[in-house]
Amino acid sequence: MEKEAFEKLYQTYYMRVYSYVMALAGKTHMAEEITQETFYKAFTTNASFRGEANAVTWLCSIARNLFVDEMRRQAKRAAPMLPDADADSGIDIAREVEDKDTSCQIHQTLQELEEPYRKVFELRIFGEMSFREISGICGRTESWARVTYHRAKCKLMERMGIHETEL
Repeated sequence: MEKEAFEKLYQTYYMRVYSYVMALAGKTHMAEEITQETFYKAFTTNASFRGEANAVTWLCSIARNLFVDEMRRQAKRAAPMLPDADADSGIDIAREVEDKDTSCQIHQTLQELEEPYRKVFELRIFGEMSFREISGICGRTESWARVTYHRAKCKLMERMGIHETEL
């Protein structure tokens, strides 16, 4: 990839990729590292970009793979540690564990969701994209993107045993 083309790609999509990774990681430092690594990998392995997908979709898939790899590395390095129970610290350990469990359950259920539902849901929630942008990426109509997102949300809630009245 030419230097000028790469710089344009970087300038155009950095914030979108960073936002996507931030939604996955929830940690600024990790999001910055993974985003930088994403663009490095895109620059050094540009032969894998076949032009079949939108560039931002390609970059986000690289970022997602790097995030998953990082989570696996972290899991191997250390056993999960709970914060010390200190009444004065204001940390609610039960709530922290419950939030992490819920987040893990959502991500696990999302990975089991079939396409195109998973892709549309990820682009909408993690990529913070509009339905118009999603329709452009998928080569479909904006109405299709809206309906597919709604169905994906319903499928996730159903598989997790959540009813709309509980929200």
